[in-house]
Amino acid sequence: MLRFLLSFIALSTLACSHKVKENSTVFFGGEIVNPTSDYVVLFRNDRVIDSAKLDKNHRFSFILKDIQEGLYHFDHSPELQYVYLREGDSILTRLNTMEFDESLVFSGKGSEINNFLIDMFLAHEQEEPLVEEYYALDSDTFSKKIDALYAEKIEYLYELIADHDLSDKAKAVAKAAIDYTIFMYKEKYPFCHKKKTGEEIICDLPDSFYTYRKTIDVNNKELTYFRPYFDFIKYHFGNLSYTTCKKKCDDAKKLTSVPLHFSMYKLHLVDSLVKEEELRNLLFRNVAINYLLKKREPGETCRVFLEKFQTLSTQQKHKEEITQLYQSIQNLQPYKNLPNLVLTDINNSTVSLKEISKNTTTVFYFWTGTQKNHLKNVIQHIKKLKEEHPGHRFVGINLKTNHPKWIQMVEEYKLDEGNQFYGKNFKELQTAMIIDGLNKCVIAQDTLVVDGFADLYTSFPLKEGIN
Repeated sequence: MLRFLLSFIALSTLACSHKVKENSTVFFGGEIVNPTSDYVVLFRNDRVIDSAKLDKNHRFSFILKDIQEGLYHFDHSPELQYVYLREGDSILTRLNTMEFDESLVFSGKGSEINNFLIDMFLAHEQEEPLVEEYYALDSDTFSKKIDALYAEKIEYLYELIADHDLSDKAKAVAKAAIDYTIFMYKEKYPFCHKKKTGEEIICDLPDSFYTYRKTIDVNNKELTYFRPYFDFIKYHFGNLSYTTCKKKCDDAKKLTSVPLHFSMYKLHLVDSLVKEEELRNLLFRNVAINYLLKKREPGETCRVFLEKFQTLSTQQKHKEEITQLYQSIQNLQPYKNLPNLVLTDINNSTVSLKEISKNTTTVFYFWTGTQKNHLKNVIQHIKKLKEEHPGHRFVGINLKTNHPKWIQMVEEYKLDEGNQFYGKNFKELQTAMIIDGLNKCVIAQDTLVVDGFADLYTSFPLKEGIN
């Protein structure tokens, strides 16, 4: 409600100049404070529906006719978020890219479901640290804690349904935003519990722990590109693969000691249970990425896996992407030249990775403006590492943050400007440096790779007494 009131006055002015004349027409527009690009691009799943150029007041608008009701997402590079559209909707939004998700608010006809979805997204982000602590609990206590989170969200949904005229499809999507986030916590539990408690084996759980599985749909076309659903499906198949193979396979040790065995089994399960083609392909892609990133080195087993993946996937761009990932893994092996990537320094001058690492040992690490707690932790950790490794140069590369915000954060957190660089092309950096987590770092010596898959924490164990 507070987010709505803060932007209502600004949005109402824009609303007066745009009225939907036909009930079959959808209007979607708004204002972007501190824009990071000139356009807003609207997608349906992975297909571009339309694009709109910002005007001099940083406003945009789409007028859409005869669209299919459902989830869309809009992209204002480098950020994106969902919007639910239905014929007759007239939706306005306002956001500030400095706090993209937190500032995002919708108003107008059709806004209720959209504000609910963004609230669920933010609730998930806020409760993740709490749930992380819950994983150490026994399964019964964990379930009670998670059920309490579920009940609170469901009550919010019931209030929404009572107060507003939502279509059956909109209700289903709203409930999916709750269900699949909670279900995902349960799918993650056995593995996170083992890690938290230090137990040697993954605990066996009663069938009642997974009662919700009777209600899930692993072939939901409408939700294929909806993050809560897809994240759940990924963990579900990982869990299912482990537990099923543990019962059926002759050598259960292969599950942890032989990544090829486990990954091939996941491909088999997806192939057997998922018939929806787009979802199948996305899951095959996810299994392939996870396998290659875990293997981290080229070899015969990788080639065996890639051949199987290529026979199952029917999406050519996924095949090309996985082939590129395999090539990037080869390129980050020891003694290989650093990728030919160009960054921007604080003075907006371009500089290559090779220039930065010339004649020194360089540790490239990564951070983003949306993960402030991570940045604070990294700043403290880098300070300690510099004390232990005075001969190393620690270089921060910013990702997925607009340029003005990056400069602002460098100043705000008093970062060493000479060792901070901006990565404008996130996709290029992610692909070449294989950035699969914010603790990832790349160690180089005089333009050559030393360790392309290092970890900022585990690869540099600190000596006792370093504060």
